[in-house]
Amino acid sequence: MSGAPASDSMMPSAAPSNGIQEEKKEDAVPVSAVAMKLLDMRLKPSSAILASCIGEYTKEKAQEVVVAKSSGVLELYEIHAGEDGSVSLKLIQRLETHSILRGLVNVRLTGEKRDLVAVTCDAGSISIVDFTQTAKTNVVTFGKTGCRRSTPGQYLCADPKGRAVMVSAVEKRKLVYVLNHATGKTNIASPLEAHRARNITYDTCGVDNGYENPVFACIEIQYPEEDADTANKNKQLAYYELDLGLNHVSRKWATNVHPTACCVASLPGGQDGPGGVIIGMEDGISYHHPDLKNKVLICGIPRRALDSKSRGILVTKLTVHRQKKSKFFCLAQSEVGDVYKLSVDVSEDKVVTGMQLALLDTLPTANALNISKKGMLFVASEFGDHGLYQFERIELPDAPTNASSQITVNNIADWNTEMAVTSAKTFAPTTLKNLRKVYTLDSPTPTTGVLVGELAGNEVSPQIYTLAGKGPSASLRILRHGASVTELAVSELPGIPGGIFTIPHDESDENVGLSKYIVVSFADATLVLSVGDTVEEVGQESRFKTDAPTLACSTLKGNGGLCQIYPDGLRQIKAGQLRNWECPGLKRVESASSNTCQALLALAGGEVIYFELDNLTGDLNEMVTRDMGADVCCLDVGTVPTGKSRSLFAAVGCRDQTVKIVSLEPGKFLTQKSSTALKSRPHSVKLQYPDNEKDDIIVMIGLDDGSSLRATVDPVTGAIGSSPTRRFLGARPVSVSRIPLEGRSSMLLLSSRPWISRLDQASGKHIMAPLSYAPLDHGCVFSSQAVKEGVVATAGKTLRIISVDTVGMEGGDDEAFNTNRVPLRYTPRQMTLLSASSADPTQRKVVLAVVESDYNDFGQEAKKSMGFDATGGEAGKKKGGKKGDDDEMEVDSDDEDAEAKKEEESDEESEDEEEKEARATPIRGPMPPQPGHWGSCIRLLDPSDSCRTLECIELNRNEAALCCTSVRFHTRGGESLLAVGTVTGMKMHPLKQTSSHVILYRVVNGDRLQLLHRTTIDDGPVMALAHFQGRLLVGIGKTLRLYEMGKRQLLRKCELRGLPTFVKTLQTAGDRAYFGDMMRSMHMIRYEASANRLILIASDPSPRPIVSQELLDWNTVAVGDKFGNICILRLPRGADTATLDMTGQRALWDSSRDSSTPKLEVLCQYYVGEIVTSMTRSSLVAGGADSLIYVTVTGRIGALVPFTSRDDVDFYSQLEGYLRVEAPRPTGRDPQSYRSYYAPVMHIVDGDLCSAFNALSHEKQAEIAEKLDRTVGEIMKKLEDTRNALL
Repeated sequence: MSGAPASDSMMPSAAPSNGIQEEKKEDAVPVSAVAMKLLDMRLKPSSAILASCIGEYTKEKAQEVVVAKSSGVLELYEIHAGEDGSVSLKLIQRLETHSILRGLVNVRLTGEKRDLVAVTCDAGSISIVDFTQTAKTNVVTFGKTGCRRSTPGQYLCADPKGRAVMVSAVEKRKLVYVLNHATGKTNIASPLEAHRARNITYDTCGVDNGYENPVFACIEIQYPEEDADTANKNKQLAYYELDLGLNHVSRKWATNVHPTACCVASLPGGQDGPGGVIIGMEDGISYHHPDLKNKVLICGIPRRALDSKSRGILVTKLTVHRQKKSKFFCLAQSEVGDVYKLSVDVSEDKVVTGMQLALLDTLPTANALNISKKGMLFVASEFGDHGLYQFERIELPDAPTNASSQITVNNIADWNTEMAVTSAKTFAPTTLKNLRKVYTLDSPTPTTGVLVGELAGNEVSPQIYTLAGKGPSASLRILRHGASVTELAVSELPGIPGGIFTIPHDESDENVGLSKYIVVSFADATLVLSVGDTVEEVGQESRFKTDAPTLACSTLKGNGGLCQIYPDGLRQIKAGQLRNWECPGLKRVESASSNTCQALLALAGGEVIYFELDNLTGDLNEMVTRDMGADVCCLDVGTVPTGKSRSLFAAVGCRDQTVKIVSLEPGKFLTQKSSTALKSRPHSVKLQYPDNEKDDIIVMIGLDDGSSLRATVDPVTGAIGSSPTRRFLGARPVSVSRIPLEGRSSMLLLSSRPWISRLDQASGKHIMAPLSYAPLDHGCVFSSQAVKEGVVATAGKTLRIISVDTVGMEGGDDEAFNTNRVPLRYTPRQMTLLSASSADPTQRKVVLAVVESDYNDFGQEAKKSMGFDATGGEAGKKKGGKKGDDDEMEVDSDDEDAEAKKEEESDEESEDEEEKEARATPIRGPMPPQPGHWGSCIRLLDPSDSCRTLECIELNRNEAALCCTSVRFHTRGGESLLAVGTVTGMKMHPLKQTSSHVILYRVVNGDRLQLLHRTTIDDGPVMALAHFQGRLLVGIGKTLRLYEMGKRQLLRKCELRGLPTFVKTLQTAGDRAYFGDMMRSMHMIRYEASANRLILIASDPSPRPIVSQELLDWNTVAVGDKFGNICILRLPRGADTATLDMTGQRALWDSSRDSSTPKLEVLCQYYVGEIVTSMTRSSLVAGGADSLIYVTVTGRIGALVPFTSRDDVDFYSQLEGYLRVEAPRPTGRDPQSYRSYYAPVMHIVDGDLCSAFNALSHEKQAEIAEKLDRTVGEIMKKLEDTRNALL
């Protein structure tokens, strides 16, 4: 915050749960709204997919998927097949639209070999997106902005031949656009209207009728006029025909459909099939075609054996896939996730005579099902992870199958659940039988809670704990900033090493490029290990000098052999012969570097000696000696670029806090080209040559103060760039080494945490991400037959071989996070931390409590009694046997046969685990016949042990835990207890419950819960709990009540009645309570201990439906509402004192009048675009400044970062202003209008928009930089530094 005193900063160090010290009123300094400025930064993008389509968008015969995300982002993924046969989704392009996406459909124009995408959004426009190297869009506006029921855009469909698209509103309006392709651009003609008054649309699709006039099918119903007594209430299927000759749209044909019809899909027509459409409804699928007239063709779906026979199952999604030779098949999915294959019987004259529905598999409930031409199925899940599946078989002779011939119905309205149950085959859901999951796209949707803290106990940076998922896919996710690491092997060393190197095989070896030796340097010795099937120690046969430490070593090209540099000199090992070079006099080598043809040695006193390989003799010869003018502490000779004979430059770091670039060109050996001054002594330096010759060389410097410095070096002149990028990495000096990642050169930086620095080819940005691994001392590249790109490193007395997972490091503006998951039983509602005593009385243990509950679900005991198996009957038998020491590098065993058998069993077990993971699928439990059923549990986890479940308590039938908190009653001596708010038999519409309770538990020995007592609540559902001055404050419907601890139940102390609707969120600090109402925004309460009463001291006049809140300081609170807004509210100066009644004579009704209650001021206001479900005030780095971390229901993790200087405010405000004009608008939506969706944006800068600067053309970047009086590099560096300061 600029302009605010330090005492009034956004985030005090203490969390509100631990109490915030009350400021003295005479010292309070009011802060006006101008004083708070925040920057919204996206840490992890939203993962919820609203719609998706598959096609060939960038090149012919490609398998690519376009997804529309809830955050207004279009992403293009390629179905990428790896060399090892693995299949993955690779992100190719991301297009920010700054709008709410509503519809997405695939369009292939006549005669074209690539597909386009038509998109509708809240901008009141339709866009045609062409995914080339830079996405091109053609935008046509047709209506008002906003998601209005009468503005077209909610439904979008295209003619299968790509001639036209129809855009429909929920009510009345439909528009048809004719598409044509001319002069390399897609042209959109003027819209043709197909409006119909009082008409509600449910779904649309394009009908395939060959090359006849385009026809669109719509499921719709017409409601009566206000003064009409009767009306046709039948839901209908209507055909709208576009007459290309007359340029007119007419309603051609209509027929009644089932009242529960909700989705429609077109079958291939013309020369390829029978045409017509299929409609998904409750318990079945119906087929309709104008030629059938009034004939009804219905096929019921197979049903689960445990489902209630009185409850219908709705078919929610349909997709049709065309095969070769006019073949096709359809997939249908029900609301519980079961996927069916629909086969159609077609006569010789192309008339549908029958249908069969066979169970394929059970998958997560999807928003879209996309089938590729190569047998892949992409499932865009409604909740939970998205998946890419491979068809193993499509013919299902043994699957439960229903046929249309089993059903005879004269009127489609006669179809009901009773008929469906009578004719349906039954089944029990199992793991995947006909599909196999090959790739998972992470999606923590819905995310309901967030907690930030270093709870693992042995890590440097805090972790982010989120509650995610729904039902069987629910989980607690632990996110760590950085890339994940796979530990392949760990071995003990005889001492603490001082360095580690690898030597690859030479060019003449068949294993060229793979590591031949691992060289470990100690204080007075060198250990040489050979790399093969095992890693073994090599003695004198390596010819290395093993009685001295090694400073550098490498393989020399040609017949040069090997090179080893040690403190007394240099040794060349060539064809088993040794050539030694000794240091002159009493001098010793302090640091050294070598590559395949060059070596550079730094002697004590600042002398640098350069060696070069003679290509004819293969000898390493001394070329030149030069004094650097200061002691050298590190240097690097670089690598030999592809196509070059030598490295042209070397970097030398000196103790006078400078780094110099010297030339290695013949005739200019060790001539200084440039230098840069540092703020600390360099500890390590490395040069990184680019893969593209046109790019600059990168010099990476690790400093003694724990920070890194990255700068560019001109490949011609050797000049160091003027805008180096600095980043603090940890408390230890930074060591730098080169490693390859995905075939490209990268940097490994080691400090308190290991880091990776790499250049992203797509965005051209340098990415720095930490590794989620223990601190390492030394590291270098490692490659073998089993591990192509690995790292061998040392940590203490251990040698480790690891591999880095690059998933999440694709580039862009999103940070890399790796996730660990803890599966949960039900949808998580809330979590809280508790301090508990452990088995050791001298130590305190922190445990995590999570309450879970699911509506319309049975409890665990009820499911077991019904015979339901959530694992799909594939729980399997656990394999016995003790886990072997597979991670050991060297295993000595006399019994080779037993060892081989043990390894074989281990491989089989690993394959079984992989197969189980590929076959696993979330299976929803049986649907209760009536509403009001709940399944719920209370779970206790240990964060220090990978969040292992300590205890899970299942609640009674139909009792649901909705909230929890940690409370310390003074009468219990301050012991931390768990309070849980529950409801029994709660129904949603209307909201009512049988009873409510507050349950108290104590944590025994830090690993189990002990029930103390239950307190019955009669006034409404318990939705919020908070610790308050040694008591428990409970939000009960429209009442706020304070409880004291009793022996058998909680005791009422005081309460505040008559609150607007429901107390949804609750926090406390000092003698104040801050609660959010479900419909009437924020209220502030003060407790008067002398009078034992709660007094309302302020409220927000705007009726915000509060979802989440977080206390920022004594007078300031951040809130998120259900429309996707974040607001910062502050208590005005003097408002608290105005409510004091020193005389006690004020009338009670005088203080309760709404007009007399002070109003909260709005400091900041911002539309995120997604519902903010939870927020917390925390820092993501140890010792860093606090920010407001928030999560949204669709999985986005963001941070509101307070500005600390007026310069930052001016820079970002001006940059945002220019980008509002210059940034591309793929859908025509104005960024400022989008962020002001419900209220004008106030004092929060859009970080997503500012980051769009990096994607602009160089001309526009230069134009904006000139207006800001900065260079383009300075702006990019400023954006990067701001993000680095947060993480």
